[in-house]
Amino acid sequence: MSPFLLRKPYLFWFVLGALVYIPFLGASHLFDWDEINFAESAREMIKTGDYLSVQINFMPFWEKPPLFIWLQALSFQFFGTFTEKAWTSMEFAARFPNALIGIATLLTLYRLGAKHFSPKMGHLWAFSYLAAITPHVYASSGIIDPLFNLLIFLGVYYLIQSFWKNFAGKELVISAVFIGFALLTKGPVALLIWGLTAVVYFLLHRKEWSRLAAWLKAMTWVSLIAILFFASWYGIIALKFGSGIISDFFAYQIRLLTTGDAGHGQPFYYHALVLLVGCFPISIWAISPLVSRKSEANLATQEERDLSVWFRILFWVVLILFSLVKTKIVHYSSMCWIPLSFFSARVLYDWELGFSTWKKWYSIGLLVIGLLFSFILSLVPYIGSHSFEFIPLIQDAFVQGNLQAPVYWSGFEILIGIVFALAIIYWIASKGAVSPKRMYGLMITGIAIVMMYMALVVPKIEGYTQATVIDFYESKVGQKVYIETVGFKSFAQLLYFQKSSASPDGETLLRIQRVDRPTYFVMKNDVDDALKYHPNITFMKEENGFLFYKHK
Repeated sequence: MSPFLLRKPYLFWFVLGALVYIPFLGASHLFDWDEINFAESAREMIKTGDYLSVQINFMPFWEKPPLFIWLQALSFQFFGTFTEKAWTSMEFAARFPNALIGIATLLTLYRLGAKHFSPKMGHLWAFSYLAAITPHVYASSGIIDPLFNLLIFLGVYYLIQSFWKNFAGKELVISAVFIGFALLTKGPVALLIWGLTAVVYFLLHRKEWSRLAAWLKAMTWVSLIAILFFASWYGIIALKFGSGIISDFFAYQIRLLTTGDAGHGQPFYYHALVLLVGCFPISIWAISPLVSRKSEANLATQEERDLSVWFRILFWVVLILFSLVKTKIVHYSSMCWIPLSFFSARVLYDWELGFSTWKKWYSIGLLVIGLLFSFILSLVPYIGSHSFEFIPLIQDAFVQGNLQAPVYWSGFEILIGIVFALAIIYWIASKGAVSPKRMYGLMITGIAIVMMYMALVVPKIEGYTQATVIDFYESKVGQKVYIETVGFKSFAQLLYFQKSSASPDGETLLRIQRVDRPTYFVMKNDVDDALKYHPNITFMKEENGFLFYKHK
C-alpha cells in the first residue's frame, strides 16, 4: 500500500472514481426507454416549474417517484442545459448525478471496510466494485438504480448497527431515513428488500427469537417513518391529480411482479447469469464465500462475522426475489452488486494475508467467462463493420434496416476484445502461480477495457439503434410542429425535439383529418400495413429501419 493511499484514501477514491466514471458521460445519446424517460421528466420539471410532479408528455407519470429525477433537474440547471450557455451536452448532464453516486458508493465501501475490518479491506471492497463491469456501466448512465441500491444498502447497514445496540440510538432512525429516500427513488420494493433481509436474519438465528417483541417494534418504527416519506409525496400528488394515480402506481408494481411486463419475461436463472457475466471478473471468486461460510473462520471478531452473514442474506434475498418476479430486467438484481463486491474483497483480503489459496476453478471460470465476454466485445464491431454480409442472415426487417445505418468503423474497435482476451490469458495462464498482483492487473485491465468500449463502440451501437430518429427530432427543434411515433413506444421524440407542451399522441393525430400545424410520424418498417397506408398521411422516406410520414 502506497503512503499516499494511507494518508489520503478518501481523496484517492474520489479522484479515481471521477477519472473512471466521468470522462465519457456524453459519448452517446441517451438510450430509450429508461435514460430518456427520466431525463425527459427532469426537463419537463424545469420547463413547467412544477418540481413536485413527475410528468411525461406534460401529463402525470405515476410509475416512478421523483428523487432521482430531482437530481437530474438540478444537474440540468447547474450545467445550463437547454440554454444557449450550456456548459456541456444534455447527455453529460443527465448522467452526471450517477457518476457522483458511483463515487459516493466507492467512498462508502472504503469507509465501511476500513471501519469494520481494516484499511486494506476497505480499498479491496471499493476496488472490487470499481472493477465489476455492470456497476461501472451503470455509474456512467442515467438510470435510477445506482442511487436506489446505495440507499437500500445504507438502510440495511444502519439496521445492523442498531441491532448491535439492541435497537437503541439514532441508527434505527437513520436506517428509516435511508429507506424512506429509497422509497422516494423507486418505490415499495426498497422496503420489501430491507424487510425481507431483516426477517431472514431473524429466522436463521434462533437465539434472537426471544427478542421477537424488540424486532417487531424496531421494524414497525422503521417502516412507518420510511412510508411517511413516500406517503407524504404521493398524498400531495393525489390531492393534485386525484387518488386514481395511487391505484395506478400500485397496479403497475403488481404487474411487474406477476407478469413479464414489456416483453421482459426471462427464465428463472436470468439474474444469476447476469450477475455472473455482468460482474466479471469479481463474480468468479466471490461465489465461494456466498455459498459457504467456511471462510468466516478467518474473521477476527464477531462483528466481522455478523456483517458477513447480513451481506450474504442481502445478496440471496435480492437474487431469489427477482428470480421469482416475472418481469426480469438487468438492473432489477443490481442491489446484489454491493454485497457481491464485499465477498470479492473478502476473498482477495484472505488470499493476500495467506488465510486462503487461489482455487484452480477460479482460473477456469475466469478463462471461460472472460474469453466468451472478449469474443462478444469483438463480435459486435465485427458485425458492424461487415453489416451487409450479415443482413441476409437476419429475418427481422427492422434490424435489417438498422444495420444499413452509415456508421463508420475504423477496424481498431475489434482489437478491444482481442486485447482483453490476451490480457486474461496473460494474467491467468502465464507461467508461475497466480498471485494477487496478477488479479489486480486483470481488474485494472478490465476497467480500462470498459472505458474504451464506452468511448469507441457504444456510440456506434447507438448509431444503429436510434441515431437516425434522434437526428430527425433534433432537426425540428424550435419549429411549430408535431412529432409522434406510431406503432412503438418511445420517449425520444419528447426529449430530443424538446417538446414544449402536451399534445395528442400519435394514434390520435393519425385519425384527425385536419391538424393546426405540420405533423410528422415515425414508424418502424415492420409496422402493420394499415398504419403504413393510412389515408391521412403521406410517405416521406425510409431510413435505417424507420419510416417517416407527414400528415396530409
